[in-house]
Amino acid sequence: MKVIVGKCLVLFILLCSSLALAADGDKFVFLSSTIGPIDSGVVRALEDQFEKDTGIRVRHVGAGTGAALKMAESGQIDLVMAHAKSLEEKFVADGFGTQRIPLMYNDFVIVGPAADPAAIKLEKSAIAALKKIMDKGVKFISRGDKSGTHVTEMELWQKAGVQPQGAWYGIYEKGSEGNVPTLKYADQQAAYTVIDRATYLSLKDSIKLVILVEGDEALLNFISLLPVNPAKFPRVNNLDTMTFVKWLTSPQKGQLIIRDFGRDKYGAPLFFPNSEEWQKTHKK
Repeated sequence: MKVIVGKCLVLFILLCSSLALAADGDKFVFLSSTIGPIDSGVVRALEDQFEKDTGIRVRHVGAGTGAALKMAESGQIDLVMAHAKSLEEKFVADGFGTQRIPLMYNDFVIVGPAADPAAIKLEKSAIAALKKIMDKGVKFISRGDKSGTHVTEMELWQKAGVQPQGAWYGIYEKGSEGNVPTLKYADQQAAYTVIDRATYLSLKDSIKLVILVEGDEALLNFISLLPVNPAKFPRVNNLDTMTFVKWLTSPQKGQLIIRDFGRDKYGAPLFFPNSEEWQKTHKK
């Protein structure tokens, strides 16, 4: 009950924040975004350059994908940035969004203690690695908040034919605050967890956990844009939203920022461009 109340409180605060922003001018795009891209800084970089190019402001609120989509169902949000295909498809099918638009991707990794008590290091299959963690009963931490990260984790367990439960499987009660606090908590617990690579890279110098499993196609993390349906919510700023979407997906604009973001700081990009326009112009 405590976790449920906490999540509801966070959602209420985020909704109030979006309503407060709505009073700050008309030429505005309101974005509810999954937390990872916000924490990495790429959302702010995109917003700032878009405003310089067009004069249109974008402001965001961050939440796990489930909560970000839930906010948009109230009609107070113009655009959603999410990374949970099943939830996104339902959002569109239910008439809240017009379409799923590919934007970018990175990947998830399985991290854990360097000593690797479950012996998953260099395992090629994420599913096989999770089975080993369960079989050995080694501590694993889950966000447990219906975020995109949590949905991906649960899909992996499902593919493994496992219903994770027991003393070894812990749900972080503040998981709705994002991947950064979840990874820090897993580090404190010397536990395994599934996390996006960008979050790991941002914290790797301050934690002891290391990447043990990576490169499995099942760990790819696709991030999409979902414009809120103006037919359902006539007050949404659809005109400026679609201008933003077109800019984000342009191979000459947003996709270039995504391609290069993180290179200077980490020596490698944190995300990869994935719009349909980018794919057409960069066919191998």
